[in-house]
Amino acid sequence: MPSKTPALVPHRTALLLMDLQPAVLEGIPEPEQLLERAQRAQRAALAAGIREIHVRVAFAPEDHAAIPAHNKAFAPLARAGHLTEGTPEADVHPLLRADRRAHTVTKTRVSAFSTTGLGPLLREQGIDTLVLAGIATSGAVLSTVRDAADRDYRLLVLGDVCADGDPGRHELLMHSVIPLHADVLDVSDFEAATRATSDQHRHDQ
Repeated sequence: MPSKTPALVPHRTALLLMDLQPAVLEGIPEPEQLLERAQRAQRAALAAGIREIHVRVAFAPEDHAAIPAHNKAFAPLARAGHLTEGTPEADVHPLLRADRRAHTVTKTRVSAFSTTGLGPLLREQGIDTLVLAGIATSGAVLSTVRDAADRDYRLLVLGDVCADGDPGRHELLMHSVIPLHADVLDVSDFEAATRATSDQHRHDQ
């Protein structure tokens, strides 16, 4: 993954942390390391004045009931009653809830834009650059990248703050598919970019 330090405009940028919930984290290898890198991304965004938005998946009983049996991704969740609204497993992980100013949107499908008010929120805030991280690379990350690209957002994906239940699939997508739509960075690249943004702001004052 090449090292990059993109120029960022903080008030036009949002960090999207997707599906970093206890129940979802159980399905990936080394969740503790992923959470630590997500916290680094949070701290970098906060220091630079970049908006933080959490995206989570959760279902009310009527949402579970509305899922058709042929939906391969969500029908098993509905049958088992998983990710039910109001349960700890469906909440944003406690380690990522430090900033009370962070906004949270809840979805009942894969993309962060699907079944949420994310699009109108970003337009109201004048945000045109998204920094994406979360689970799963082959699910929420890929779907949101493609959806956001169709909406003409500038996209940065923090590759080492994303994960998949299949590490090989994660690597394939990060190297062959996601770069078609987004710049792929490490969290260290994002930290360097936010420091450069803060340094430039102090210089301009």
